[in-house]
Amino acid sequence: MDALDAKYPFFAAAREAVADAAVSLPELVAADAPAVERARERVERALMDGTVESESGTFPTESDYDVQAELLSYPIARILVSLLDSEPAIEKYAAAEAATAIGRIREDLATDDELRSVSTPTVELDDVLAEFDLAESVRAESSEAGSAGTGTSAVGAPGRDPAHYWIDVGPYLRLTSPSWGVSWRLVNRALSDGAVRVSREELLDALEAAVEDRVREGLPFELAAGEGIAAELESGVADLKRLLSERTYAGPVDVVAPELFPPCMTNLIEKAERDAALDPPESFALMAFLVGIGMTPDEVVAFCADTSLDAEGIRYQTEYLKDDRGTQYPPPTCETLANYGICHNEEDHMQVAADPLAYYEKRVADADEIDDWREENEIPADGGEE
Repeated sequence: MDALDAKYPFFAAAREAVADAAVSLPELVAADAPAVERARERVERALMDGTVESESGTFPTESDYDVQAELLSYPIARILVSLLDSEPAIEKYAAAEAATAIGRIREDLATDDELRSVSTPTVELDDVLAEFDLAESVRAESSEAGSAGTGTSAVGAPGRDPAHYWIDVGPYLRLTSPSWGVSWRLVNRALSDGAVRVSREELLDALEAAVEDRVREGLPFELAAGEGIAAELESGVADLKRLLSERTYAGPVDVVAPELFPPCMTNLIEKAERDAALDPPESFALMAFLVGIGMTPDEVVAFCADTSLDAEGIRYQTEYLKDDRGTQYPPPTCETLANYGICHNEEDHMQVAADPLAYYEKRVADADEIDDWREENEIPADGGEE
């Protein structure tokens, strides 16, 4: 086992490392080993904050957990989330694992070559492409030709960090979705020799989807409740279910007052109003906030009518976020948003509230007079239908 296996536990090499270690997961669970506590934290943070990073810090430089505990927490977390018996919980867990992983991949790719030999192990883009059988499907764009014709893969492509890549149509359609925004629809993309042109960031977005698919695969496990490892994890599962039931707000504030929105949400709205595309974490954060304050899909579509966000993508995300099956995803915390570069703690607002929704609720409660956007735009508060 090494740090790279623990950073990316869904890689084939990590699975092999777990198998080679011949560690008994039931024995670890029975002994309540550090990996078990980390697994509980992994699932809790996935469902509550959209990340699986430890609260003690990033792995491996700051985390309290060692390589073995970090790596083995992953298969135990998959068992825990299976025992929650909730499809939305599984989806949100997989999304959190993917979001954390792509954040780590971005950091690895930004690491200078000189530091790679002395710092913790890192991956190259080619490593990630090979892991998901995309090495032959993704080609770096030639800076000279601006086409897919140069190079057979990212390996050996001109320039260490090409700005654009070409991905074969099949993998592109499998890993992306028109619900991400109108710009992702195939009709709006540049095509050449059966490949689609994407930016480096868009390629990473597609790889995040590949990670999510990998994590989601095989879940939930079929485990007999009250027997074996399921019995040993029963108290941990009960704690997670209790946490989910408690993590409900008293109710939406039932008022849409954009002038009281937290700075991070205002910044995202203004960015979209400039017709700039929001990346998936930005779009998710904004949609989670708007749903969290009680807006319906129809209201969100109307609210974002003059932005780069398209109605189809909005409806897909908001319907998903308004899940009524017990695991509604709250807006990410300010800490999580800061890790994505979305929150900049303007006016030290993290001292006021830990997440955008709580910040908004406090501002609404403190306001003397509020103009509801729905009333100004003649949109009924019950969901937009007369």
